[in-house]
Amino acid sequence: MVNDDLQPDDSEEELLFEHHRIVADPGQSLLRIDKFLNDRLPNVTRTKIQKGIDDGFVTVNGKPVKSNYKVHPSDVIVISLPEPPRDTDIVPENIPLNIVFEDDHLLVLNKPAGMVVHPAYQNWSGTLVNALAYHFQNLPQLPGNEGKPGLVHRIDKDTSGLLVIAKTEAVMTGLAKQFFDHTIERTYWALVWGEPSPSEGTISVHVGRSLKDRRVIAAFPEGDMGKHAVTHYRTLKPLRYVSLVECRLETGRTHQIRAHMKYIGHPLFNDATYGGDQVVKGTVFTKYKQFVQNCFKLMPRQALHAKTLGFIHPVTGKKLQFDSELPDDFQAVLEKWEKYVQHN
Repeated sequence: MVNDDLQPDDSEEELLFEHHRIVADPGQSLLRIDKFLNDRLPNVTRTKIQKGIDDGFVTVNGKPVKSNYKVHPSDVIVISLPEPPRDTDIVPENIPLNIVFEDDHLLVLNKPAGMVVHPAYQNWSGTLVNALAYHFQNLPQLPGNEGKPGLVHRIDKDTSGLLVIAKTEAVMTGLAKQFFDHTIERTYWALVWGEPSPSEGTISVHVGRSLKDRRVIAAFPEGDMGKHAVTHYRTLKPLRYVSLVECRLETGRTHQIRAHMKYIGHPLFNDATYGGDQVVKGTVFTKYKQFVQNCFKLMPRQALHAKTLGFIHPVTGKKLQFDSELPDDFQAVLEKWEKYVQHN
C-alpha cells in the first residue's frame, strides 16, 4: 500500500539522478534532439524519449528543451530520471543511532540534521538506511520501495526529529495503512520568518513540483495541479521578526511544510530552497543583518524539527506517543532571537 501520502513532508526525492551525459561532436550537424537521442539510446522508443523531454528529464547545457530543439556541436545533453542509476544493494555501516523506543516489532529514533535517510545520488553512504542495515537484519521493504528497508516515511536530510522504523512486514503494512488513512499524528516545530496572521490556522493548498524547477515544491492554490495537502499551524512564540510555529500534518507531501509556509509569506528560517536564507523580515541596519548571519552560521539548515509522533502499535494495539527535544543548534538560535527582541 504505497501512495504519495507515504512520502515524507520533507523528502530527498526532489533530486533527479543523472543516467546519461552525452557531448555532441564538434562537427555535429543540426539535428532534432529526439532523433539525436533515439540514435544513441538502445531499446528506448522515440515516443518515450519525447515524453521524457516534455517531462523535463532532458537538459541541454543545463537548461530544459523541447523535442524540436536542434542539437548543436559540443552541446552537453544530460538525461536525469527519478530512480538512481544503480542497484539497490545497501552497504551496512556502523553509524550510531539515537533510539528512543524499541521492541520486537518496531523502533522510533531521533534523526540528527545532516543525515540522509536513504541512499541516493551523491549520498550513497552514511545514510540512516546504511546504519539500519548494520544494526538490524532483514528489515522489510514496501512494494516499490526497494533499497529502503524498514522505512514507512522519511524526512529531509536537513530536518531533524522522530522517525518510526518497521522490523517486520506485518508492522510495515500496518503503519503504512495508518499513514494512508492520515491517522498518524505528527507535529513539527519550525522557526519561520515574520509573525503569521492569523496566529493559527489551516493551509489547504495543493502542492507539487514546480514547473520551473523540479527540485522545488510549489503551491497551486487553484487546485489545477499538484496534490491535495493540508497543514494546521499555530504560533507558539512570536518574536517580532521570526516566530516559533507548530505545524501538524494532515497529509504528508514532499516538502509540504516548507512549501506551505512560503506560500503564506512565512518561509522557514535559513531554508535556502524556499528563500528563507535571506533577511525576509526586519530592519536594514547592518547590526541586524550581522545578527541574522550569525544565526545562519549557528544553524546552517532550515529550522525544522519533527517534534512529536503518535500512532497505534500494529501488534499490541496500544497508542504510542513520542516527543523530542529541539536539537542544540535550533535551541541556540531560538534563544538568540529571544534575547534579541528583549534588548532591541
